[in-house]
Amino acid sequence: MTITRAQRLALKSVYDRGVLYLYDGKTVSSQRYIGHKPITYRQFRKLVQPGWDCIMVPWLGMWLGIETDGYTHS
Repeated sequence: MTITRAQRLALKSVYDRGVLYLYDGKTVSSQRYIGHKPITYRQFRKLVQPGWDCIMVPWLGMWLGIETDGYTHS
């Protein structure tokens, strides 16, 4: 799976929205899991799945799609 530069920048922007923790294969916010170690950006990138014409990443209980031009939607 090839990720474009625009997708990488959008993925980093999503990651930077807040501290994320991994719980049962899903990303969760810091309010529930204080004391656990937050995931790194590299760990977050490993969660990316190929979509029809975009990449998909789980983020706080939903899937975000990131188009090849960086447009992000849920």
